[in-house]
Amino acid sequence: MALIDEIKLKAAAGTGGDGVVRWRREKFIAKGGPAGGDGGRGGHVYVEATRDVYIMGTYKQKREYKAEDGKDGGSSSKHGRDGEDLILMLPIGSIITNIDTDHVERLTKEGERILLLHGGQGGKGNEQFKSSINTTPEKATPGKAGEVGEFKIELELYADVGLIGLPNAGKSSLLNALTNATAKIGDYAFTTLDPNLGSFRKYILADIPGLIEGASEGKGLGIKFLRHIKHTNILLHLVSFENEMNTSPVRSKTSKKSEDSIGMMKVYKQIRGELEKYGKGLAEKEEIILLTKTDVSDEKTIAAKVKEFTKLKKPVFTISLYDDASVKAFGDELVKILRK
Repeated sequence: MALIDEIKLKAAAGTGGDGVVRWRREKFIAKGGPAGGDGGRGGHVYVEATRDVYIMGTYKQKREYKAEDGKDGGSSSKHGRDGEDLILMLPIGSIITNIDTDHVERLTKEGERILLLHGGQGGKGNEQFKSSINTTPEKATPGKAGEVGEFKIELELYADVGLIGLPNAGKSSLLNALTNATAKIGDYAFTTLDPNLGSFRKYILADIPGLIEGASEGKGLGIKFLRHIKHTNILLHLVSFENEMNTSPVRSKTSKKSEDSIGMMKVYKQIRGELEKYGKGLAEKEEIILLTKTDVSDEKTIAAKVKEFTKLKKPVFTISLYDDASVKAFGDELVKILRK
């Protein structure tokens, strides 16, 4: 199922039940006095947080929801049943904005429940209007309408590891190799249009769509996806050896020399610059550097690049996704870091 990270929903709380006019039926007593019960409250509308990050996809076809209406009052002063509350399940990290009022709510932990819309109050039965000067009131009131609203819901992913890097750095391929995800991949400058998630030894990995220069200012996929990085514990920064192809004497048979190759460190710093411009603590997150697509380079260049990136004093690894042993070795090292 594709990850949906933005939706708009309309919701309505239930209408309160009507109060009623009823009378006690007692022998030899005319009307017997008022005995009309009050109407029940309309159902409230809540949102509740779940760990299921794909659950927003269940709202793709249906965009309008309503809580149950309260039931009318009854005879013998019986109160009408309250309407059943409506609970909309949303992923942890959801930001719910009331489009009409601009009020914002956030779901930050599993099981958290927030009231969005109040159900309408039930109407009053005629028993409520009895007085010393009006012993046989014929008055009852209808239930009130519940609150309604239209909401924009945005998801900020909560993941253990966020995969970042330029388009075609190998993020989707790595996610597929480590997990059971089925992200689209290609041998061209393809950028994922939606974040993909996978479970790797009980840790959640998020493939953040490819960033480009100017992303912090909204260029390309821009801020739409930078927000997903905020709630990841560790950033896994992928840099492809294809960015060194113009200086590397050895290339794979399927790769072509790129006139746009600008150097791996320059590419790395470009993405780091976007994180720093965006702010909100992204640049301060723990980072692992993964140099990908070693199959397009040679041993001398690989060793030189590892030495260069090691100077950043961050964990540095290399990988070829065509080599299962390479993938497994990196996976083992990643788990060690996550367990610290």
